[in-house]
Amino acid sequence: MGFAKSITAQDFSWLQGLSGLFIRPARLQIAALCYRPGDTEPEILFVSTRGAGRLILPKGWPEKDKPTFETAVIEAYEEAGVIGKADPRPIGSFRSYKGLADGLKIRTKVLVFKIRFEKQLEDFPEVGQRELLWLPISEAMEKADEPSLRRFLRRHRSEIN
Repeated sequence: MGFAKSITAQDFSWLQGLSGLFIRPARLQIAALCYRPGDTEPEILFVSTRGAGRLILPKGWPEKDKPTFETAVIEAYEEAGVIGKADPRPIGSFRSYKGLADGLKIRTKVLVFKIRFEKQLEDFPEVGQRELLWLPISEAMEKADEPSLRRFLRRHRSEIN
């Protein structure tokens, strides 16, 4: 029976592509809750998403080989030009969705770190790509586009000062 064929890895390349659907990507994001004193209550910073313009906290994927609170500092700078001091302990977390370039959305856990505002630079990596909006905490709780972020802000309001 000379019909035996040796099987190569190329014969199963379609299977490798399919397996990507079943491997869970890293789903932790790190957010910066930037705050500063306001007239009557603390203000927090929202940035708009680049696509839909939703109001969110600056956030991103964890930076390799950096503590998570440093990732929050990096995100605040890159997305909003904010320089500040981060609390090394997270204030809490909430569930969210991350929209990917191909239109897919994945569920994420967002770990939130408070960053006490010191200054805001005029030139930063994503300048002009997002709208920046400082809001009193009570207004921010109503304007956040994600229900889970609104609940998070209500729950942690007393810790933001």
